[in-house]
Amino acid sequence: MAGVNGSYDLHVRVVSRRLVKASDSSIKPHVLAVSNLDLIPQTIQTSMFCIYPRPPNGDFNAVVETFEAGLPSFLNHFFPFAGRIATNPSSGLPEFHCNNQGAELVVGEAGVALASLDYGTMTASVRRVQQPYGEGMALSLQLVSFACGGFAVAWCTNHVLVDGSALSMLVSAWSELARSGTLSAASRPNHDRSVFRPRATPSYSASLNKAFTPLDAKRQVNVLTAEQSSVERLYYIEASDVARLREAASWDDGGERATRFRAVSAYLWKALAGVVGAADARCRMQWWVDGRRRLTEPPELRAAMRSYIGNVTTSAIREAGVDDVRRMALPDVAAMVGEATAAPAYDEHFQELVDWVEEHKADRYVETASLGLGSPTLSVTAFTSFPVDTDFGLGHAAMAMPTTSPTARLCSGYVQITARPDGDGSWIASAFLWPRLAAALESDEPCVFKPLTAEYLGLLAP
Repeated sequence: MAGVNGSYDLHVRVVSRRLVKASDSSIKPHVLAVSNLDLIPQTIQTSMFCIYPRPPNGDFNAVVETFEAGLPSFLNHFFPFAGRIATNPSSGLPEFHCNNQGAELVVGEAGVALASLDYGTMTASVRRVQQPYGEGMALSLQLVSFACGGFAVAWCTNHVLVDGSALSMLVSAWSELARSGTLSAASRPNHDRSVFRPRATPSYSASLNKAFTPLDAKRQVNVLTAEQSSVERLYYIEASDVARLREAASWDDGGERATRFRAVSAYLWKALAGVVGAADARCRMQWWVDGRRRLTEPPELRAAMRSYIGNVTTSAIREAGVDDVRRMALPDVAAMVGEATAAPAYDEHFQELVDWVEEHKADRYVETASLGLGSPTLSVTAFTSFPVDTDFGLGHAAMAMPTTSPTARLCSGYVQITARPDGDGSWIASAFLWPRLAAALESDEPCVFKPLTAEYLGLLAP
């Protein structure tokens, strides 16, 4: 497919690369320490990649001028992103040097049309456009024009600075600032990581200690096993299919309806159990949970979370019998999803996480369930609860997809769901799946997870 539609011919020529500094000279240089929650993902490059169809005026130069004009003011609010990620020589831990060294602004051009890319995988599309950037760079903003008049904007940063919610806030704040010239009080970021402090005597449960495993080669499968165990996919889920699954996952007794996320998670869990079959007695689901809406005490912490830029993410895991999941009605599986994600007392859970990291800072760890040992695990993360505002004056992006550099030889499944930026209710999913699970999803009737195409994104020429 890629050879036919031309994406193998894609080459991005870098036209310019320069540093843009914050314009407010009253902001004093300072060092911003990481929180313990930032140390769970550690330093992993991550980005939000946005694809835009041809703007009404068709002028990519106007796009570049908008970023050139607005970025200095934007960085006044997001000052750490004009700095660098460094290593503290005493502790060996990352820290942010906020000295206004400047964010990177890269302008490039691709000699192909956006419709020529193979949107079946991230590797054949998004990853071929994004340019490498320095490990210490806090923000590399990359603008790339295409022969069709469309363009891409990649917000490239590092996971130690942001989680998915914070990355979405970054892009949404830019859109608001570019359209209105100012940021509302609710959009002004909070960079104060001191809200997460370990207790004088760190305390955590034995189960939390078991949830993490040192990230080293002796505890992972070999590289050939990891590469051959998964296939990469980009899917779309039509709004009508999300609604259909939600109805199917809700009981007809007038009780609480399943959320869209729970309904799709339940569908995936039953698909996983169907693929596992008799090969294993049990299977697991793992969900990534944003703590911002779940932290309630103390009140000052709840207030700080409204616009907190940093990492406040944890995972909820539930293991169940394969036969049980296959036999259960979809509403019962959806209820099990809800129980698993709502079960932890999140105030105490996040405090335990902070305390646990305090005693394990010297090494890198990974969630044990993600290694691929034990029963099969499928992880689901959803950006649908915090949609990204991608309209900075030229309309919404056709796709806004988070990307993260692979960091380990993991053998678990992974599905990342984002809302289509125009708000039509449909979703786009990036996935790493076992081939059998991918085949099951793609052959199901009616098909929910459909291969992503340029046509679906509205990128075909009129």
